[in-house]
Amino acid sequence: MVQMSLQRSIAVYPRCSLSDSFHRVGGSRRRWASCRSQSSRFAYNARPSPIVLKTDHAIDPPEPKDLDASSSASRSGPYIGTCHPSGAVGVMGASSSSCLRFLEKFVSWSTGGGEEAPPFIICNDPLVKKELLPSGTQSTSGCSASIALGKLRQKRLFLEQSGACCIVMPCQFLHAWHDEISQGCSVPFIHVGDCVVKELKAANLKPVEYGSNVRVGVLFTDNKLATNCYLDKLESQGFEVLCPDKASMERTVLPSVAAFGKGDMEGARNLLRVSLQVLLVRAVNSIILASDDLVGILPDDDPLLKKCIDPLDALVREAIACARAPRP
Repeated sequence: MVQMSLQRSIAVYPRCSLSDSFHRVGGSRRRWASCRSQSSRFAYNARPSPIVLKTDHAIDPPEPKDLDASSSASRSGPYIGTCHPSGAVGVMGASSSSCLRFLEKFVSWSTGGGEEAPPFIICNDPLVKKELLPSGTQSTSGCSASIALGKLRQKRLFLEQSGACCIVMPCQFLHAWHDEISQGCSVPFIHVGDCVVKELKAANLKPVEYGSNVRVGVLFTDNKLATNCYLDKLESQGFEVLCPDKASMERTVLPSVAAFGKGDMEGARNLLRVSLQVLLVRAVNSIILASDDLVGILPDDDPLLKKCIDPLDALVREAIACARAPRP
């Protein structure tokens, strides 16, 4: 019987190992949308189908590195010849809920054709989040962050030595330190931002507004995460990026998360709907929910979710592709 603990714990699957586990306004295509141009009255009806973008694997990953290498094998791509023969996916996290969401989708989507789900190894330590974000923000002492990153690198090494063919981090906030954690990794260390951008690029989206570039909205609660994970990567691929401005953050986005944390579901949902509509009226094709705190606020049948991208979905698809890649 599989047991999953919510305290410094691990979830397991067959063949698994256990472990205890600014707004920056650079660039001409990045804009900040205002919250003052839209009302909050919307209608809701049928359950939307999830956004599934067509993907290919045209990006070649780097060769596997020794553990002392200066950079990691972290890019998405055709993992032939780069993965451990076991085909196990290493899952490293600092949030039980995010890890369980990843595993639920990973198992469900990989068994759709009657196949057995690929094995996985999970190492989750919620204390790391407290050390990295002691007050719920990115402002943390250098010593505390250094200790936490050291723990994460040790967990990454454990997953490598346990036979993981690739490593993923379902917790979006950890990707703000992806480069530091993945440095020297000997297997592909998949970046959630790379997965999302690759799927958007492969979808060949057309501009909503004639004469403009394809616009992608990014809704976030943390500047550093949004920049490191999505904004720079999107702009490098030619997308025009729209983000909430300071007023929107203070009046709708952050209050929505706060209301959700207090159990005020109606208030949280109404505020988040306003945040999404502010970006949609600017003719964005899709909106990336670039924070785990924003996922789960709206009900599954809310039509606004049809325009939203949960980055975890792209990460799950990439992990399954890696696990199912032919072994040498």
